[in-house]
Amino acid sequence: MFRRVGRFAVHRPWITIGGWIIAAVLLAVFAPGLKSTTDETEFLPSHYESVRVGKLQEEAFPKTEQPAAIVVFQRKDGGKLTAADRSDVIKVSAGLEGKHRAKIAKVVTGPQAVSPNGEVALANIIATTKNAFDEKLPQSVKDLRNDGKSLLSGTQLKMGITGQAAQALDSQESSGDTDAMIMMATLVLIIVLLLVIFRSPLIAILPVLIILVVAAVANGLIGTAAELGGLKADASISAILIVVLFGVGTDYILFLLFRYREHLRQGQEPKEALSDAVAKVGETIASAAGAVIVAFLALLLSTMGMMRAMGPSLAISVAVTLVAALTLVPAVFSLLGTKAFWPSKAWKKTPKNRFANGVGNLVAHRPGIVACLSTVVLAVLAVGAFSFKAEFDTSSQMPQKLESVQAMKDMQRGFSAGQSDPAMVYLKSKDGAKLNQADLATFRTKLAGIEGVGQVAPAVGNPDGTVAQYAVVLKYRPTEDKSIELAGGTLRDTAHASAPQGTEALVGGTSAVLSDIQKAVSHDYKLVFPVAGLAIMVILGLLLRSLVAPVYLMIAVALGFSATLGATVWLFQDIKGESGLLFMLPVIVYLFVVAIGTDYNILMVARLREEVRRGVPPKEAIRTAVAQSTPTITSAAIILAGTFGVLMLAENSMLQQMGFAVAFGILLTAFVMAMLLVPTVTSLLGHKAWWPGHQDSPREPVQAHHDGAGTAPQWSAGEGARR
Repeated sequence: MFRRVGRFAVHRPWITIGGWIIAAVLLAVFAPGLKSTTDETEFLPSHYESVRVGKLQEEAFPKTEQPAAIVVFQRKDGGKLTAADRSDVIKVSAGLEGKHRAKIAKVVTGPQAVSPNGEVALANIIATTKNAFDEKLPQSVKDLRNDGKSLLSGTQLKMGITGQAAQALDSQESSGDTDAMIMMATLVLIIVLLLVIFRSPLIAILPVLIILVVAAVANGLIGTAAELGGLKADASISAILIVVLFGVGTDYILFLLFRYREHLRQGQEPKEALSDAVAKVGETIASAAGAVIVAFLALLLSTMGMMRAMGPSLAISVAVTLVAALTLVPAVFSLLGTKAFWPSKAWKKTPKNRFANGVGNLVAHRPGIVACLSTVVLAVLAVGAFSFKAEFDTSSQMPQKLESVQAMKDMQRGFSAGQSDPAMVYLKSKDGAKLNQADLATFRTKLAGIEGVGQVAPAVGNPDGTVAQYAVVLKYRPTEDKSIELAGGTLRDTAHASAPQGTEALVGGTSAVLSDIQKAVSHDYKLVFPVAGLAIMVILGLLLRSLVAPVYLMIAVALGFSATLGATVWLFQDIKGESGLLFMLPVIVYLFVVAIGTDYNILMVARLREEVRRGVPPKEAIRTAVAQSTPTITSAAIILAGTFGVLMLAENSMLQQMGFAVAFGILLTAFVMAMLLVPTVTSLLGHKAWWPGHQDSPREPVQAHHDGAGTAPQWSAGEGARR
């Protein structure tokens, strides 16, 4: 099949290229854009309590205006607010309200909004929408920040705006800057590395142009799938899509180009060499892509909507990249022929490749020692994984210079950390009867007595008196561990137990949402990991026709995953002193390192099988497979790790952690597992590694590799009989 696909693309290049360009243009023009959301409740299943709270709030308080952001006032010199300063706070707040910005109902302040220590004053920005993530609110917050500059003129005050809408604005703007920076850095990195590897400006530029076409098609298909399937994406998915498309795309192009160049060096004509290259590595690329796709699709089993949205998007990207690698890439290089390598003439002669040959000899002659040392290195790094601590405090991962982050810190000089985003407790009548006022007061007292609760506002009832709402200010920041544990633990337990007879208590708000997300992630660890691993094993089994090889390959990859996570823990938690790592990091590392990193294992084992089938002795097969595959794996891994490593340039700690973990994991997979551990274990197992299919049976004539002089083909007995 792959040979037929390759021949069509190579011999009908203009039809192939034209089809891709037409598809890219049509999808770019007509496909809907991908919608984003940062509302965590949209990422949870309906049975979680925080989601039920959102629905109850919609039903009971449909027209209620909600706090969207908080203006934090303080003196420029950091001193206590004077009477004149407090008067100016009221004037500025009234001025902000008078601007009548979209979705802003009012800006409320007063004497009670001054902190007990007299250093900070607040004004609540009340929105006409209950959705603090409404697309117009962030722009209104941005406008109010600019309005405040002129209103503060002549006063001794300074102000900053924080809260959900302000954080959404800062997240959007910093994310946009990050995407542009990541795109530029990724392009520069790929071009420079390809130029160094091939010493050809055409080969340095062409993959980038090809992947840009692939990106247009992939984004169009993702947008269409999102529109038809109602999928959503979180704010970070665009950055991840960039590195996946360019990283994986470059990987597959390199797999093909290195084999193409190898066939050219053996004396084949360009079109024949290109067709054979597709035929030889087509199955490898398809299997590698298949492993990545099924791993990403395993995210559909996640309870997190954010992960469910990410899975199909990334799977579509890889699928489009696979098709492009087997059709568009050979079509483009078919038109160029050997001119693609200009001005370099290195493609004409086989280099000495001392490093690759040295690795090949080492693996072939010292398999036991190499296997032991490789395992020890991975095991030592894996120890750090036991100290992994999940971090749900998203604000701590945002750039600290952002106004919403700074204003939050300023507010905490005078108020409880939870003032900006209180937990919301609802008391609902089960039979539709009106709630008793005495019961409401007693319930409020019990909530206020909980350790860690700062204050509880009086109950606010809905029009028919069947639902009461309490704003519970915690003493900790809404996103820190103590708030999450309190909202999902003691606060919920107390609220449930203290609910008057005939009523039901529900706890919501940011802290409660994060507590539910914590439970959802724990569920996903137990489900997504095994399913993705099993799916990848099936792919490997189909490729290798073996039950043994997939098992030890996945054991090796699992060890690599643990080593990657351990190294990330040591760097960010132990060396940089961060309180924890992104709570989704294990899932992301597992999928990217296990799925994408498996590409190199597949490439190595497939080449090893190819060499063994030629009937050469096992040691020679191992040596040749490693020596021939090492340049490809080295180049592909450095470029792929580099594209993910670009994420470390972001100011967002979440992207930094993701960038390091995936980049380090890919390098570990390539240089330790694919080059050393996998071939040595395969060598030590010998014929057993291919049970029951025994794909190592000789199928081709033995070719001489020593001096290039060549000898007459030697057929194995079985092959000779068949011929």
